[in-house]
Amino acid sequence: MRAITIPEAGGAEKLVVAQVEAPQPGAEEVRIAVAAAGVNRADVMQRMGFYPPPAGASAYPGLEVSGTIDALGAQVKGWAVGDQVCALLTGGGYAEFVTVPAGQVLPVPRGVSTIEAAALPEVACTVWSNVFLTANLQPGEVLLVHGGSSGIGTMAIQVARALGARVAVTAGSQAKLDVCRDLGANILVNYREQDFVEVVKAATQGRGADVILDNMGAKYLPRNVEALAVNGRLVVIGLQGGILGELNLSTLLGKRAAVIATSLRARPAAEKATIVAAVREHVWPLIEEGTVRPVIQATYPLTDAPAAHRALEASQHIGKLLLLT
Repeated sequence: MRAITIPEAGGAEKLVVAQVEAPQPGAEEVRIAVAAAGVNRADVMQRMGFYPPPAGASAYPGLEVSGTIDALGAQVKGWAVGDQVCALLTGGGYAEFVTVPAGQVLPVPRGVSTIEAAALPEVACTVWSNVFLTANLQPGEVLLVHGGSSGIGTMAIQVARALGARVAVTAGSQAKLDVCRDLGANILVNYREQDFVEVVKAATQGRGADVILDNMGAKYLPRNVEALAVNGRLVVIGLQGGILGELNLSTLLGKRAAVIATSLRARPAAEKATIVAAVREHVWPLIEEGTVRPVIQATYPLTDAPAAHRALEASQHIGKLLLLT
């Protein structure tokens, strides 16, 4: 099969198409003939040498795919060859075939094409596991999403609004904020021109955000804590703004607030299966009724993976970028 390999770390040009051996499913795995793969920040970090795959995972990038099951492990139940699916991966998605534990597979939702479904697993699982399972966002609470126009951001806005929360976002242009507003965000912050702490507090009568979903890490840590409401929960899922920040424990104590850092990729398969099952139960119905939809900026042939990475790094996109096999 063809796969995108990373012979050495570096720029987008280090992504190389190669002929490699197709994987064979283990006893509890399915093999998917890939139609499309999502492109994520984690893939860029892996390419640069900063985010190596967990032990035992595929060396090829790619954390989510859609396609058709073409082979089953001996112990797999509930799936059949020919099923149209999408899946959350630990790696290996930038390829024509990938194997994945059956518990991390989802059916393509009704009303969504098989190609479009590649935009769903990583963002849906990230949002549900962090915003709802970990931070326990409740109806009527305020969720602040940094990078609201990203793939994760566009999913978080839609699901949170559908479940009765009020959503604040940061983004770097009016065009991006307009998309966030159309998806359901009602507190809009242009981080290039405004202070999100001031805007969120003004919009909540000084109360602040109950939950903050943060992809920046160190750079935003002090202001995120300042922006939290009493009993607020800050969930850090990315480190685009650095790894070492200053935390004012007095402020945190005074608010009885929590700072939580989580990741999805390295979790055991059983934990991922639990998250995937929850997403199927809670998010898939919202997609099938049209309340939540995948937001896709562009698609690229698999061989144009370097161009897709450059587009992602330029941060001009809205929603997801996909590779087509």
